[in-house]
Amino acid sequence: MPFTSVYIHFVWSTKNRKPFLNSPEFRQKVWDHIRENAKQKEIFIDTINGYQEHCHCLISLGIGQTISKIMQLIKGESSFWINKNHLCAGKFEWQDEYFAFSVSQSMVSRVRNYIRNQEGHHKKEEFNQEYDRLKEINDAENNLAKANNLNIHSTS
Repeated sequence: MPFTSVYIHFVWSTKNRKPFLNSPEFRQKVWDHIRENAKQKEIFIDTINGYQEHCHCLISLGIGQTISKIMQLIKGESSFWINKNHLCAGKFEWQDEYFAFSVSQSMVSRVRNYIRNQEGHHKKEEFNQEYDRLKEINDAENNLAKANNLNIHSTS
């Protein structure tokens, strides 16, 4: 039996970053539902939390699972559930886009703490700022990887 340990930090927002998730109680209800639904689909959610207009989720990928399929299952089912149960005013939707970052074993506990502290974090930084910072970090890492890859090939 194969063994894998691949952690992905997902971040996604509500459609047009509308603050649908505007109370801690409502957010907790949504996170609990996402966790329970994921468990039924054999998706292992390590940590989930977020703020008024977005969600962070640390997931351990299982054998044969893909990032796009996990996002489709989590976002699609949770928005359907919220709308079916009339849990907020208006039609609830998640934004189509999302971030998915790989997390090394040495950083898992740090990412868990970051996700758990969303309330406190967003007293200091708005989601737009966080979004830009995460995108910048990811672009920098991708550019570094590309540069390293070019250096490896140019010396061969």
